[in-house]
Amino acid sequence: MHCDLLHFCYEGSGPAKRAHTEGIYHARFYWEKSQIMSYSGMTVNRQRKWMLYLLALFVLGAGFTPYPRIFLGLLLGGAASFYNLWLLQRKVSALAESVETNKRATGIGTLSRMAAAVLAVFIALRYDAYFDMIFVIVGLMTSYLVIVIDFFMSESEE
Repeated sequence: MHCDLLHFCYEGSGPAKRAHTEGIYHARFYWEKSQIMSYSGMTVNRQRKWMLYLLALFVLGAGFTPYPRIFLGLLLGGAASFYNLWLLQRKVSALAESVETNKRATGIGTLSRMAAAVLAVFIALRYDAYFDMIFVIVGLMTSYLVIVIDFFMSESEE
């Protein structure tokens, strides 16, 4: 008699034993995969949520403080940064899926993310009466700040 990791005991050998063992292996693999995916999904949702909170804070700052240029610059850069975060998360997920299924891997959208940042800078240059360029650049960095803070917060929870 043989007992496996899930404490199922069975007797015999041959195809029945092999089918049972393979079934347990596949069940464990898919369970572990779903655990990894749910952790990844939780991280993605948490990072997006914090970015939306920051964008809401920038909107409130632009509307209710005497520094609208600063907060509009942060809002423009933050919006481009949120798009870049969304695009990066989507491309990384697609890359992981292609590696998992042994398909040809695509890029992670570096050129698209750079183009979004350049577009935000061009908008700030064109409408410099509304946007402060330094704070547009600071706003472009907010998603990276959110990623780093999220990493350290999730590490401290474990």
